[in-house]
Amino acid sequence: MDPVLGGYTVIAVALLIGLGALGTGIGFAILGGKFLEGVARQPELGSQLQTRMFIVAGLLDAIPMIGVGIAMLLLFANPLAG
Repeated sequence: MDPVLGGYTVIAVALLIGLGALGTGIGFAILGGKFLEGVARQPELGSQLQTRMFIVAGLLDAIPMIGVGIAMLLLFANPLAG
């Protein structure tokens, strides 16, 4: 593999994993805040909001997992290396 392509691949892998984790952390913070606001506003809907919050949290967890999968693909089986 070309050293320049290898360097760019390492940078891309770091960005994929790092920004995926950062975005997920921000998403969880916003989700938790909005959940608490909703429960404080309408306590009787707490169980419905909690169910929806867990579904969205599961979807948010998928983002860094997909990012790590793509990063491992680029790192170990780079399709751009030819």
